[in-house]
Amino acid sequence: MASYYASQIQSMLYVAPAMLVAIICHECAHGWMSDRLGDPTPRQSGRLTLNPLKHLDPVGTLCLLFFHMGWAKPVPINPRYYRNQKSGIILVSLAGPVTNFILAFFSLLLYGVLALYAPESSSFWDTVVIIVYYSAVINVGLGVFNLIPFPPLDGSHVLEELIPAVGVFFHRFQNYGRLILMLLLVSGALSRPLSYLDNAVLNGLWRIAYMILIH
Repeated sequence: MASYYASQIQSMLYVAPAMLVAIICHECAHGWMSDRLGDPTPRQSGRLTLNPLKHLDPVGTLCLLFFHMGWAKPVPINPRYYRNQKSGIILVSLAGPVTNFILAFFSLLLYGVLALYAPESSSFWDTVVIIVYYSAVINVGLGVFNLIPFPPLDGSHVLEELIPAVGVFFHRFQNYGRLILMLLLVSGALSRPLSYLDNAVLNGLWRIAYMILIH
C-alpha cells in the first residue's frame, strides 16, 4: 500500500509541471486572441500573464490532476470590441484548445528526440522524458475536454455561436455546469469516450511527429 501511494505521489510530481504549463498557455491563448481582436479586457484584468495563480480554478485543477481532464478560470472578455462578434467568440474559444494541441505536438516531437538521443541509464533524462510525455498527454486531454459542447467549456461557446438557440438551453443550467462536469468525471461516465478521442488525437500527432523525426 505504501508503494502504491508513493507511486501516485511521484506521478503527480510529473503531472504538476506539465499541467501548469498546459493551463497557463491555454488561458493566455484565449486572452491573447481576444486582445488581438481589439478587446483590452484580458490585459486590464491581468490575465495575459504566466502566473498560474491567476488562471487556476480549484475544482478544475483537481479534476485535471486526477482525471487529466479539467478547466481553468475563464478569461474575461468583451465581445463588443470585436468587428464580428460571432467569428471573434469562435476564434477566442478555439484558441485555447488549439494551443494545447500545438504544445502536445511539440512535446511529442521532443519526446521522440529524447528517446532517440538521450543518454541511457540517466535518471535525469529519464525524468525529463516522462515529464515531456505527460505534457503531451495533459495537453491533448485538456484540449479535447474543453472542446466538449457543454458549459462552461470552450466547445459550448462555439456551439452557441453556430446555433444561437443552444445558448438559451445552456443558460438554464449554466450555474451548475461545473458541478455536472465534476460528477461526470468522478462517475467515470466520460472516461471511455474521452479516452478514445484522446488516444486518437495523441496517435495522430505522434504519427506526424514520427514522420518528421525519421526524415
